[in-house]
Amino acid sequence: MKKRDLSEITHDHDFLGANQDRNERKVWLVIALTATMMVVEIVAGHWFGSMALIADGWHMSTHAGAMLIAVLAYRYARRNLANPNFSFGTGKVGDLAGFASAVVLVLVALLIGWESLLRLVEPVPISFEQAIMVAVIGLAVNLLSAWLLRDDHHHHHGHAQQHHGHHHHGPDHPHGHGQDNNLRAAYLHVLADALTSVLAIVALLLGRAYGWYWADPIMGVVGAIVISRWSFGLIRDTGSVLLDRVPQDMNLESKVRETIEDNGDTITDLHIWQVGPGHYSVIVSIASTAPDSPSHYKAQLEGIDHLAHTTIEVHKVDAAA
Repeated sequence: MKKRDLSEITHDHDFLGANQDRNERKVWLVIALTATMMVVEIVAGHWFGSMALIADGWHMSTHAGAMLIAVLAYRYARRNLANPNFSFGTGKVGDLAGFASAVVLVLVALLIGWESLLRLVEPVPISFEQAIMVAVIGLAVNLLSAWLLRDDHHHHHGHAQQHHGHHHHGPDHPHGHGQDNNLRAAYLHVLADALTSVLAIVALLLGRAYGWYWADPIMGVVGAIVISRWSFGLIRDTGSVLLDRVPQDMNLESKVRETIEDNGDTITDLHIWQVGPGHYSVIVSIASTAPDSPSHYKAQLEGIDHLAHTTIEVHKVDAAA
């Protein structure tokens, strides 16, 4: 018996970000930069007896660790791309890593805030010249890292495959960009470090000029509050993806409803969720008195960007009496 060729109606679940490989290389570069700076600061701190250098070095290690989470997530997602145990591919691994990284960033912010409050109650002597030098070097490294990790959206043009239920599969379809929350998490860690460096420089200059020892811990508290706000924003966004929340800012739900229901059919069940950066899956259940084939509805939905995996269910219903 001749074996059927099903290549036209089978598909993969490649829902990774359009620039994942490039983003992974960027994060590795920043890890190397951060780790080098970390070792230099810790060694120099012990050599010169500077607590500021040692503290900043260990502080950098937390960000290097967070960025390691990011690259390991990229690698895991890529290696398990064809793993059938992941029903909708590994596109959301980056969001899981971003969520974990954001939690780490909240903890870093809390530690900065707590340490600052302790120093406000019991001020410690500060070697201003040395501390300013450390903060400036740290800022330079962080700004270079932030520049490397910037997410230039105009390059984000990937493609995703259209898959439709009832054994129907559409062609490759170009899509717009989607936010890589894994890269965003790494970027926020670098940005948080840059912010603490800027605030430290301002506080140290004020302390040196006017003897305001309290400026340093006050700036630390301000930094902790700002970093916490960034972190909670990332936790909210990645958490929404992990919990399959309907994307609010793209109007995908209303676009699907309008496309199907404008032709007289009724959607009885609709599920839309993100399966990777810029990739969304949709399950549509349609009731119709004169139903068309799934390929007909699939053709209608093809004009909607970002729908990478569509399953259609059609039910014939009797006309109202």
